[in-house]
Amino acid sequence: MPAPTAVLKSEARLFGREFGAVFWIVVFPTVLLTILGLVPAFREADPEMGGRRVIDLYVPVSVLLALIMAGVQAMPAVLTGYRERGILRRMSTTPVRPASLLTAQIVLHAAACLGSAILVLAVGRIAFGVALPGQPAGYAVALVLATLGAIALGATISAVSRTTKVSTTVGTIIFFPMMFAAGVYVPVQVMPDALQRIVQLTPFGAASQALDQAMAGDWPGVSHLGVLALWAVVLTGGAARWFKWE
Repeated sequence: MPAPTAVLKSEARLFGREFGAVFWIVVFPTVLLTILGLVPAFREADPEMGGRRVIDLYVPVSVLLALIMAGVQAMPAVLTGYRERGILRRMSTTPVRPASLLTAQIVLHAAACLGSAILVLAVGRIAFGVALPGQPAGYAVALVLATLGAIALGATISAVSRTTKVSTTVGTIIFFPMMFAAGVYVPVQVMPDALQRIVQLTPFGAASQALDQAMAGDWPGVSHLGVLALWAVVLTGGAARWFKWE
């Protein structure tokens, strides 16, 4: 078996045993959506939101919540822990290069995020009658760009953190502003216009708007996709520049 494939299979087994990571990335967003959906007022159309319901707005938000959990909370701790314990340094002396481990972590966390998105969409549709994305292709493009940005953010946090404790601290500092930008506390669509313009410059704020537009049947705005792509490129470049194996 090729070394990268073996590393991926090994990391997949380890990832599956991390109940906390699996729960917060894959399960919790759907649990949150279900709790919100059980509130009667959130299932009623609101004229101030164009006849949409609060639960309709929270489906994209729940999708982004999984990305935040993976990119900001879960992946940095794993990568920093491997480096802190010298695992990456020891791997560099074997046919299995540290890059294989990094790639495996990126693939696993991205797959968990996409799986969580499918679960959220399914529960939203079946349990609460939330329409599926009216523009599936646009939704997929926005989701892929948002996932790339979230994973790149996690890699950047890992790159600038010398220890697991530092990565956890940095992740926590970033976590709450990103939750706000994604619309977890207040949907971006109901924020004041000035605040919306600011939030849309962040990766998760732009992602929230792009996914919401695709849900409504429109192609995501070029500005939102551009912000997502720019953040993905910048964060990937920063992670590649600052990441150290030891």
